[in-house]
Order: sequence, then structure tokens, then C-alpha cells
Amino acid sequence: MYQEALSAGDCVARQLAQDTERYAQLGAALRAASFHSAVTVARGSSDHASSYLAYLIMARMGRLVTSLPMSLVTLYKSPLVTRDTLAIAISQSGQSPDVVEPIQYFRAGGATTVALVNDAASPLARAAEWTMPLHAGQEKSVAATKSFIASLVAGARLVAHWQDDRQLQDGIAALPDTLRAASTLDWSPAIEALAPARNIMVVGRGISFPVALEAALKFKETSALQAEAFSGAEIKHGPMALIEDGYPLLIFATRGPAQAGLVALAEEMRGRGARVLLAAPEDVASRDLTLPVAALPELDPIAAIQAFYMMAARLSEARGLDPDQPRHLSKVTKTN
Repeated sequence: MYQEALSAGDCVARQLAQDTERYAQLGAALRAASFHSAVTVARGSSDHASSYLAYLIMARMGRLVTSLPMSLVTLYKSPLVTRDTLAIAISQSGQSPDVVEPIQYFRAGGATTVALVNDAASPLARAAEWTMPLHAGQEKSVAATKSFIASLVAGARLVAHWQDDRQLQDGIAALPDTLRAASTLDWSPAIEALAPARNIMVVGRGISFPVALEAALKFKETSALQAEAFSGAEIKHGPMALIEDGYPLLIFATRGPAQAGLVALAEEMRGRGARVLLAAPEDVASRDLTLPVAALPELDPIAAIQAFYMMAARLSEARGLDPDQPRHLSKVTKTN
């Protein structure tokens, strides 16, 4: 896991060196289409990548994006209206029937279908009209790292070419160096705090919330740590009742409109006795962990999860576990 996460910068560089004309063609096709909404089709880490993509599409393109409950297609056989819709699937393996079948359904119904997939020969790749390979290479660790980062980058490329935004495209081009720098950050205070922990809340808001979701999943997968992700806007509701002395919170305060509120939340939670790990850029004096920054704030979550992955692999080992072989899990999960 550690070595695969470490290679993310090189994987992204490899992806960015390929398919540029294909992304330009896809962007032109999306600009010419008449749809007003989109759905994402994904599970697990890929669903968290879909959430990041959804934020970019809604914020930049003004289209509403829904995460599709796949069982509507695979189990309930619901008569969904698919014409004039964009359906985007994200997957590392492209093997799971409950990801493939909805894309087949939407394509047959007249939707524009896109697959961001690492295995370009997979059933999902064959099912979609537009297949955009992640080029992350083989991933041996059960816990996805470099393929997740490659998925985030592919989603950002899709939006950059859809919007035909040169600034965003240039920011994406700088990501390999940003990711390499993120790999060198010292997050050892998190390992010290969490090695003996039994549970944790992971907090983000806005475009950083998908990173909180992914971090919580990795805590469960690789460290057997009961972790839940919450929006900074939701934690003061029911979750507040769980806070007690020493309760750990990891807060991702990336740049943007949500940052000030998350920094203030960290201070409030410290006052309630929580063991706060505030991850923020170096200009935030109250931070506990330093977050890398990308060329644009919207790309910061990609760099943030890279810094987290490096720590998560070491945390698993500190807790006496093997991050590459989480119990009860396998690399490819097939559900209907």
C-alpha cells in the first residue's frame, strides 16, 4: 500500500501523457449535448471519487449530479428515464455487475455514458460509449490508493475539457509534482494519536468531504478502526453526543469557502475535550497536520488524500496489521 501510494505522482504523470485528444473530443461532445443532469455509478472508494467529480460538475457546470442507487436497475428494474442524461461510472476493476449493468441500461436508453476505469479491457469499459483509462497500472494492495487518485484526476480532466478551461487544465498538469511533494509530509502525530484509538470521526465539508469519506473507509479497511465521516455542517447534530475527553477527530480543512468554518470547528471540539487532528495548509497556525496545496483550491483534495495515504499505511503497521491484506476483503468485489 505504501509503495503504491508513493507511486501516485508517477501514475498521474503517465495518465496525463495519454488520451489528451480523447478528453478534448469528450469535452466537445459534452458541450454539444442537451442534458441538464448527471448520475454517477460506483461503489466504495470509486464512489468517493464520484462525489468529488459531482462537486466539480455542479460547481463549475451547473448540472445537478445524483449518485445512482444501482439496485434501482439491478434489482428493482425501475423504469428510469435515461435520455438526455450523462451517466459516469468509476471503477478500478470494471468487473462488478452492479456497475456494469446500469451503464448498459443508460446507454441503451439514449444517455451519454462515460467510464473512468483502470482496466480498459473490462466489461465496464466495453459497456460505455466513452472509456477513459486511468493508467494507474496494476494495484496489488487490496486498499486502493494510486487508482483512487488517478480516478480523481480523470474526473478533474473530464470537467476541465468539458468546460474548456485552460487554467484548470494547467493546474491538473502540475499535479504529479504536487503529489510527490505531498508524499514527503510528516504526519507522524496522527500515528501517535491513533495507534491506540478504537474509533474516530473524520470531518470535511464541500469539496473536501469526499476526502473525509475516503479516509474513514481506509481507517476501517487497513487499521480496523471504527471510523465515520461527517460534514462539518452535520457534526453538531447527532454526532456531537459521541464527543468525550480524548475522542479523536481528523478534520480536513482544505482551501475554499468551507475552510474557516472547519478551523473554527476544530477549536470548538478541542474545547469539548476531543483529540483534534486538524489537517490544514501551512498558513493555518492552529493546524496539527500540514496539508499540501495544488495549483488551484479545487485540486487540493487530490493532494490531501495523498498525504493521508502515506500516514494510513504506517498507522496500520503501528496497530500490528497488514495494510495490504485487510481481513475479510478481496481486491475485486462483485455485487448485483
